[in-house]
Amino acid sequence: MKTLDKIPTSKIGRTTELVKTGVKIGGNYLKYYSKKAVNPGMDRSELDEDNASDIYDGLKSLKGSALKVAQMLSMDKSLLPGAYVEKFSLAQFSVPPLSAPLVRKTFKRYQGAFPEEIYDTFSKDSINAASIGQVHKASKDGQELAVKIQYPGVAESIGSDLAMVKPIAIKMFNLKGEDSKRYFAEVEDKLLEETDYNLEVEQSIAITEACSHIPNLHFPKYYPELSSKRIITMDWMIGQHLSEFALTEFAQETGNKLGQTLWDFYMFQMHGLKAVHADPHPGNFLISDSHELIAIDFGCIKQIPDEFYQPYFELAVPASINNPEIFEQKLYQLEILREDDSPKEIKYFSALFHDMLSLFTKPFQEKTFDFADESFWDQISSLSEKYSNDKELRKMNGNRGSKHFLYINRTFFGLYNLLHDLKATVNTKDYFKYLEEKGFKNHPAL
Repeated sequence: MKTLDKIPTSKIGRTTELVKTGVKIGGNYLKYYSKKAVNPGMDRSELDEDNASDIYDGLKSLKGSALKVAQMLSMDKSLLPGAYVEKFSLAQFSVPPLSAPLVRKTFKRYQGAFPEEIYDTFSKDSINAASIGQVHKASKDGQELAVKIQYPGVAESIGSDLAMVKPIAIKMFNLKGEDSKRYFAEVEDKLLEETDYNLEVEQSIAITEACSHIPNLHFPKYYPELSSKRIITMDWMIGQHLSEFALTEFAQETGNKLGQTLWDFYMFQMHGLKAVHADPHPGNFLISDSHELIAIDFGCIKQIPDEFYQPYFELAVPASINNPEIFEQKLYQLEILREDDSPKEIKYFSALFHDMLSLFTKPFQEKTFDFADESFWDQISSLSEKYSNDKELRKMNGNRGSKHFLYINRTFFGLYNLLHDLKATVNTKDYFKYLEEKGFKNHPAL
């Protein structure tokens, strides 16, 4: 793969790259409408593929938060056309890396020394490159290590990158008015946290210690003394990325085992720690040769405050979601319904979220759930299509829900998709024993 000798870090330089991308997209539309004039029955698939390629090509040269947003969107397979999902998913663990000279220069700036002065060996070429940083293999005192180096300028460009992405997001999610600022502030805060590698090391060690009792789950050891605000050093872990493993032939028993581990890991975090790894994409998980799960990235941890946790998970209980009075009360607590809503808006959004929550909470309402069941995914696609084409919804204010929905919903969408990739059937109540083992008694179902 071609390497990058530089990354635009100034606002002008990054804006220029996006303008170039916009010009290409304009050309794609001209080509599409020219062909459609001759062939009226032509669909948008070629346009989607061309646009997805050009947008991804533009973002991958910028790296940072612009590319991270594409990665986040690729996790929700019901939101974007397939061409975008396929192309944007490359941002998870396959983008052009920095060149060896730029890596050496960047490392020295961050760590105050060249790699060969710290490690016994250090691979000049990247083993894995993603949206915010890239990984190199190293060794020290006989231990094989993974060294993650943050791309230059990423932290400093988050605000300007999001300002460029904001108009697209406002249109896509039908956001209106000043109230939408809280959503962008939430994204910006989390992205800034992801660029603080000292924080990531702290979070990684805390999650590792808290979840070490869950079987078939492994973590690398982290080395704070060899890490800094822009560098992380951890054990080198051997395994296949989950997405690569999912394309191989594996026994149903293996998929179920991995899926159960993944489910128990996330439910323990949600209900015990009240903090969750909110970046569940395939690039953050490896499958070992013995078919055990390895979790390798904890840059994005979402804290779950009680005022959100309680009403959110109470709506996973059928008795609550099917009781109109309780249901409406919870919608107000979750900021889905607003005090200034008209009776028409209350009726409309109550029905919309009843449909959504009844579907998305299905796994919690059964003792076992088959995430390979295509009828479940067909229902999600149908519901998404129904409301994406609803002209009535476009007229209403899309600023619905607590800011905490952004990363919690992202977590569940990502988790469900990983379980689908593994074709896993899981025991949805199995994690209770891990909560009880650690003395957590405040879960709604315990």
